[in-house]
Formats: sequence, C-alpha cells, structure tokens
Amino acid sequence: MSEQQPHDVYTHGHHESVIRAHASRTAENSAAFVIPYLTPGVTVLDVGCGPGSITCDFAGLVAPGTVTGLDRSQDVITHARELAADRGVANVDFVAGNIYDLDFEDDTFDVVHAHQVLQHLTDPVGALREMRRVAKPGGIVAVRDADFHGMSWYPAIPELDEWMELYQRIARRNGAEPDAGRRLVSWAQAAGFTDVAPTSSNWLYATGQQRRWQARVWGERVLHSAFAEQALEYGFAQEADLTRISAGWHRWGSTDDGWFLIPNGEVIARA
Repeated sequence: MSEQQPHDVYTHGHHESVIRAHASRTAENSAAFVIPYLTPGVTVLDVGCGPGSITCDFAGLVAPGTVTGLDRSQDVITHARELAADRGVANVDFVAGNIYDLDFEDDTFDVVHAHQVLQHLTDPVGALREMRRVAKPGGIVAVRDADFHGMSWYPAIPELDEWMELYQRIARRNGAEPDAGRRLVSWAQAAGFTDVAPTSSNWLYATGQQRRWQARVWGERVLHSAFAEQALEYGFAQEADLTRISAGWHRWGSTDDGWFLIPNGEVIARA
C-alpha cells in the first residue's frame, strides 16, 4: 500500500487478497514503536494507509486529535472509509494523494507515519523529504519497512526460495527496494534528518493458525495479485511456475513445525 509517482509500480497491487492481508494490521502488531508518541490531541498523517486498520487505531489513541489517512488508490480509500464508519471512528479522514507531493501546508502534523511504503518507491529519499516538510517542528516522521532478504523460514521449501527470488526480481524491475528495512537509517539521513532513532520488530508466523493464514494469503497472491501479473508480463515466470510456488506455500502452511519470520526496520526521525 503506497503512494507513488505515475511511473512507480506497486508490486503487490490491490487484489482482494492483498487488501485482506493489509487489513489484518493493527497499531499494536505493526506500529508499536509509534504508540508512545500518539497522545491525546496529537495530529497524525498516515501515508500509504491502505484499508485503514492502523489509521483507525491511531485515531482512537489521539482523540480528540485528528488523523488523516492518505493512499494513492481511491478504491482502497473507499475501503478505509467503510472501516471507519463500521468502527464509529469520527476523528479520521481519508483522502487520495501522492507521497511525493502532499497537499498539505508545511509544519501541519505532529506525527507523519508510513508503514511498508518506502520499499515500493523509486525515490524513498524524496518521499521522506516531503514527509519531513509537513511535520511540525518538534514532530516526528515514523517509518517501518520489511527486509525481504532478512526473512527466514523452516522447513526448507524450494518453492519459497523461488518465491523470494521472483519477488526480488519483480520489485527491482519496478525500481523498488525490497530490502528496505536495513536502509531506513541511510535514507533518513540522506533526506536531511539529523536525529534518527532506529529500532526493529518482527512478524512471526509459527502457530498452526498463523501458518495457515500466511500460506493462504501468499498462495492466493502468487496466483492472482499484481505480483502474478507482473511476473508473467516481465517474462520472469510462467503460469506453471506460479502454480508450483503457490502449492509450495500451502505445503509449508500444512506443516506442524513451520516458522516464517519477517524482520522490519523502523525509524523515528526528527529534523
């Protein structure tokens, strides 16, 4: 879920399987490093908000402060507005926009947040500069991104190795950086931040329910999302390859002792 220039290509796309996966994210499981800064009355911009699950959580923490969620996709914004209505969250607004050209005045928000966004951009440093512009003096820019080559799993499933190689090829063909987590400090410094506090946290899928969920999500995404479309369009895979990789995901998900670890880099940055 990301905001991009017209030439940026979102590797995941907005297939229902992708939106469903992103909607499972909460402030607690995906943005815990930001929570200490989300006090009542704070104003927040959530860039690349996707279906709005984290954004709505933020709104609950900062009320009566306000939260604005921004995403490139108008369809995803519709999902987010529906979620806010279902949850009765009144202090949140969702708008379509572009991370490289935010339609806000300088020094507008106390917290500017982006989750799993920079990894999909051709110019993450430029995006961070724009996020810095709309953050108030004394405010923070908070970003979190996965590190794909840092992911690890057990047992060894050859199709998951294929999946990783294919994902790396597609993302890099799109001009993106799938190993973004390890680069966040460098990108923040290049964007002009002089106070950068790094942390990291993991997503772990190691219980039966978690394994089945992760396998079902990626098994479907490999076949039907923009990942699949781009793999075929770029000539990196054939339908049979995607079918085999999807089956490998399901085979991993059916194990009794499987483990899948996703490390995430995080930074709290101040100018």
